[in-house]
Amino acid sequence: MPTEKVLNFILENRLVSKGDCLLLAISGGHDSVCLLHIMLSLKDVLGVTLHIAHLDHQLRGAESEADAAYVAKLASSLGLPFTMSRVDVNSYQKKHKLSLEEAAREVRYDFLAETASAISADAIVTGHTLNDHAETVMLNIIRGTGIGGLVGLKAKSRRRLCGKQFDIIRPMLSISREETEAYCLSHNLAAREDSTNKSLSPLRNRIRHRLFPELKQYNPKIIEALLRTSAIAADEIEFLDSELQKVWETIVSEQNGIVIISKAGLDGLANALKRLLLRNAIKISAGTLKDIEERHIEEIMDALKKQAGKYINLPYGLIFAVEYDRYLLGKDIKALCPFPELTSEPDIKVPGVTEGLGWSITTAITDKITEEDNSNQFIAFLDADKCEGNLTLRNRIEGDRFQPLGFDTPKRLNRFMIDLKIPQAWRERVPLVCCRGQGLPTYGQIIWVVGYRIDDRYKVTEKTKRILRVEFRLS
Repeated sequence: MPTEKVLNFILENRLVSKGDCLLLAISGGHDSVCLLHIMLSLKDVLGVTLHIAHLDHQLRGAESEADAAYVAKLASSLGLPFTMSRVDVNSYQKKHKLSLEEAAREVRYDFLAETASAISADAIVTGHTLNDHAETVMLNIIRGTGIGGLVGLKAKSRRRLCGKQFDIIRPMLSISREETEAYCLSHNLAAREDSTNKSLSPLRNRIRHRLFPELKQYNPKIIEALLRTSAIAADEIEFLDSELQKVWETIVSEQNGIVIISKAGLDGLANALKRLLLRNAIKISAGTLKDIEERHIEEIMDALKKQAGKYINLPYGLIFAVEYDRYLLGKDIKALCPFPELTSEPDIKVPGVTEGLGWSITTAITDKITEEDNSNQFIAFLDADKCEGNLTLRNRIEGDRFQPLGFDTPKRLNRFMIDLKIPQAWRERVPLVCCRGQGLPTYGQIIWVVGYRIDDRYKVTEKTKRILRVEFRLS
């Protein structure tokens, strides 16, 4: 019997607790009306209270209004509290540039979240059945999925909606759509028929009305086969999740909204665990895995084999970047760069203090070098008499060359940065102290790559008479 199946499913999966307030999403169709009727019969056994919610999507004119009136009447006859709202899904779709199905789903879940929050509901309850579960698995397969997509719908999931976390439970995953229709018929429940369910425009409907009937000619029990596959995938995901928890804290960290993954740590994992970790990192960064397909994960997997500097663009404006000893995932990977962005090329006062552009630059003429100063990478000592002309600050430009300390000949700045493994995202921000004057390049001769190396030709030697001390501090 459907009622016993639902009760056993709720208890086995610990979907509710005594005292819970449950918000039931009731559309008026067979599945949701069956859900309402069964949950009403079980509410005392489970020790829960019920609240009905219905959203009129305003997509079917009089038919939508009739659905809302039907659910309102049903709630009144059962003596249950009821919340109803209307949303123009067509306008929402155009504004957010979504498919009609995506727009309807978003506004529906936003409404449910707002209602659940208003009544302090402990969970949102939907009427998804075994058929919905199988259709979701097939939908994911068609779109291209990893093992996670084979899990399909879960008995209980936690979802972030309207800035809050909500539990969504699906007690009807224990019964089929045929059983809900039979239940409504046997209990004289005149459920509504949604005419759009017969439309072949949505992919899910084509799977339901065309693909599954065709597949049943090859395997009459295709639904059962998909559900077995889903159950196996769920077991494997559960195992992988436990393994992921063991390694996550050791190789993953977050800083300034960026997920940082140890290169050595990730490269040492089995591929299955790599994919799961990457999906989890994306979910943290984007807040969802919607629109994240297996091809995105495989693009990242391929990028793991590439040299530092490789970038992958992902949905939601996310970027996956390969660096020398780590991988980065986020919307602004430059947020990890310790250098502020330079937007102009100011002159540096000598001696004196130059403020602005995120830096405070102090210069002075001295006759000695302290050991403490010499160990500070943001302090440089230069031969003052060789620094003729104006000192300026700028970023790198194409073709830049300088002679790193200890080198006999000049070197391309880009190659120098690569050799020092300076992350690509940082290179445009590394400040360069340049000397401009007669006989020097018009854009200035680099005398110090701040934080890294001075030019050998400007170093302090035994012949140096005056020492120029330059210090950079973040302002």
